[in-house]
Parts: sequence; C-alpha cells; structure tokens
Amino acid sequence: MSATSPARPTRMNPKIAVGVVFVASLFMTIMDGTIVNVALPAIGRDFGTDPAGVGVINVGYLVSLAVFVPLSGWLGDRFGTRRVFLYALALFTATSLLCGTADSLASLTLYRILQGAAGGLLTPVGMTMLFRAFPQEERMRATRVLMLPTAVAPASGPVLGGWLVDSWSWHWVFIVNVPVGLAGLVFGLLFLPDYRVERAGRFDVAGFLLAAVGFGGTMYALSEGASSGWGSARVLAPALAGLLALAALVAVELRRPEPMLDLRLFRDRIFRTTNLLSLFSGAAFLGMLYLFPLLMQDALGMDALHSGLMVFPEALGVMLASQVSARLYPRIGPRRLLAAGSAVVAGCLALMATIGPESNLWAVRGLLFLTGYAMSHVFMPSQTAAFATVPAASTGAASTLYNAQRQIGSALGVAVLGTVLTAVGPFTADASGTPVANFAAYRAAFLTAAGLALLAAVTALRVRDSDAAATMRPVASAPAGAGAGEPARKTAGRA
Repeated sequence: MSATSPARPTRMNPKIAVGVVFVASLFMTIMDGTIVNVALPAIGRDFGTDPAGVGVINVGYLVSLAVFVPLSGWLGDRFGTRRVFLYALALFTATSLLCGTADSLASLTLYRILQGAAGGLLTPVGMTMLFRAFPQEERMRATRVLMLPTAVAPASGPVLGGWLVDSWSWHWVFIVNVPVGLAGLVFGLLFLPDYRVERAGRFDVAGFLLAAVGFGGTMYALSEGASSGWGSARVLAPALAGLLALAALVAVELRRPEPMLDLRLFRDRIFRTTNLLSLFSGAAFLGMLYLFPLLMQDALGMDALHSGLMVFPEALGVMLASQVSARLYPRIGPRRLLAAGSAVVAGCLALMATIGPESNLWAVRGLLFLTGYAMSHVFMPSQTAAFATVPAASTGAASTLYNAQRQIGSALGVAVLGTVLTAVGPFTADASGTPVANFAAYRAAFLTAAGLALLAAVTALRVRDSDAAATMRPVASAPAGAGAGEPARKTAGRA
C-alpha cells in the first residue's frame, strides 16, 4: 500500500476515521433502498404514471449498481481507496439532490442510474478500507461497526419515508441524503487515510464488459421477474443474456493473470463457504423485509408508517445481539454461531407464516426482535470469517466479490418470494366478488424464506473454525495509532 495521502491535513486514528465515514455512507445507501419504495405511489401520482411504470427508477438504480460493483476493486487499487470513495460519495450526494429536484420520470430515472453507479462503488471500497484499517484479530470489532447501518437503515427507511411523504413530499426521501453525504464528505477530506496496492494491474476490458452484461442482466431479470412474469420476453431475454455473460466471465477471468474479478479467491474454502451462506441468509432476511410490509399493508390494512414501526424491533435485536456475538466469536468460533443463528432465523420465518388478522401484534414484534437477534449471529461471524485467510493485497478483490454476492442475494430473495406470492395470488374473491387478502400466499412465501435460511444453516456446518483462527485471537493492546490502522507504516509488508 502507498503512504497516506498528503492531501489529508489532520491526523486521526485511521480506524475511527474509516469507521465514521463508512458507517455514514453505508447507512445512507442501505436506507436509500427501502425509503424510496414508500415514495413510489406518490411519485407515480405526481408524474401521472402507474405503479408498474414508476418502478423503473428502482430497476435502473439496481442495474447500475450491479454494473459498477465489479469495477470497484480495480479502481480502489489503481487510484487509491480514499480518492475513489470520496468521489463516489460526492456523486451519490449530488445525484440525491438531483433526484429530489427532478421534474420528470425520465430525468429521475437518469439521476437514479447515476446514483446507482456511485452506490456500486461506495460499499465495496469502504469495506476494503475498513478491513485494511483493522488487523485480523480486530475484524470482529470492525464488523460490529457495520451493524448500525446494516440493522437500522432497512428498518428506519419505511418509517422515515412514510413520515416524509405524508408530512412533506416524495422529493424529501432523496434530499434527506444530502446533509449526511456532505458531512461525510467534509469529514473524509479532513481525516480519511488512503490505501493503495503497489500495482493495480491493467484494466480488464473484457472482464468489465462481461460483468456489466452478466450482473446487469441478471439484476434486471430478478427485479422484474415477479411482476412482469418470468416467461415474458422483457425478462427472459436479459436473464439469458446475463447468465450467458456470467458463464463467459468465469471462463475468461480464470485464464487472465490480472482479472477484473479474481474468481480464484473462491478456491479459499472459508471465503467460498461464507459467501454461499451469506447468499442464502441474505436472500431469506432481505426477502422477509420486502414481504413483511406487504403483509402488514396489503393484507392487514396498516399504513406505511405503522408498518415500518412494526419492523423496527428487528433492528433493535440486531444491535443488541451484536454485543453478544462479538464476545462469543473468539470463544466458540464462527461455525456454531452461524449454524445456530441461521436455524433460529429459519424457525422465526416459519412462525411468520402463521400471522393473520387475529395475531397479537406484540407477539409479532417479539418475533421480529428474535429474528434480528438471531440474524446478528449470522451477519457478524460470516463477514468476519469470510476475510480470515484472504491476503491483504487481495482485500479489494475479495470485497468486490463479497458485495456482488450480497447484492445478488438481496435481489434473489425479493424475486423468489415475490414470485411465490404472485403465483399463489395475494388476493382472492369472496362470495360477492370483493377482493380479500389471501393469507395462503403469504404463508407460502414465508415458508420459502424459512427454507432459504435453513439452507444457510446447513451451509454453516461446512465452515471450519480452524480456517478463521486468525480472527479469533485476543486483541492485544497497542499504543494509539499503531497497528494496521497506520497505512503508511504497513506499505511494504501488507501490500
């Protein structure tokens, strides 16, 4: 890695600097994915577009994000993580303001595509900085830093979005990002350290193009499949193109000495296993966060604000358990934590299949709290263990793969549960022909989510604690400013 950027005029412990900026930006980008959903009906009314048509602003964002995630590792290594991260944060903040002032659906869609490009760079590059700032034995502490945005942002998005739309207008669900982005940008310019490998390698044009088509086409199909139908040409064509491009990507990248996506990292047993586990658990959990508000609003008649408040105990569970999981991890290792956590999540999702008009809402809130509590025992150990045996110079490439998997997992969960819900039919008709909620459809979808979580639990049994030994060592005390948090002192040995 290169020395810390000379443009940084004020010194601060790199662990604190990276943690503050990354948490703020991650909170902003994760919340953006849920807060905008609440505003879609109001945006549609404002622009005279039906709900299906206005969904293009989310599809464009997700596809753009999927295209730029694979590029993040090379850019961070080539130009330095600090520069790439701050440029991406500036672009995300600027496009948030543009989205909030858009005067047409076409301009809003364009700004969302640019916003997706920035979001595709922010999380992988930020994660690379975080894991380069913390040594192996402190990775669990670093992962605990991520629990605030990971837990609170998805749950607070619908609550904040509902309040902003009802009290102000849909424009504010985008503008709310601006002060957070500006604060993070100023703080980053003052304190953020730089991490750069000695040689990033040549730009892999073929790898980037295949990844763009592969991930973009797949993400589009997953986003549109449930609503448009998997057999429709507008879904089938990009799905086939995406899958073919991904197959070609694997063949091409494994032959290249300096690939855009270093797929050889999947030869690492614990990295491969934890990525697969994260794919299943993320699909189950984020699919539930998509499905549960639909159940509350469309089937039980709750408004968006109160539906969002129903989900919030999940975030409290994650945050509380993050303190417990961090203490258990060094003692018992990731395998048992991951298996137990995933199994409890599967049980909670199966119990959600019983929610109906007669359900006690406090019992439902308790179930969501338990889901979040158990999921924290999956989030933290899996992300910590995944990078346990990854060489320091490959952290950027590994972060790119991990975040690409996470984006696909979230889209997969929504696509699968949405398809099950649509196939069974969320509404049926009573004797008079009036549409009524079909709870059997929600039951089938929640049981499907439980099945995905159960797959994660089975996958967890393949994790070996010995592979994660480097992340289970007791944290040694060190003078302030010493250790992996000082990029300037680790240039030769770690990059």
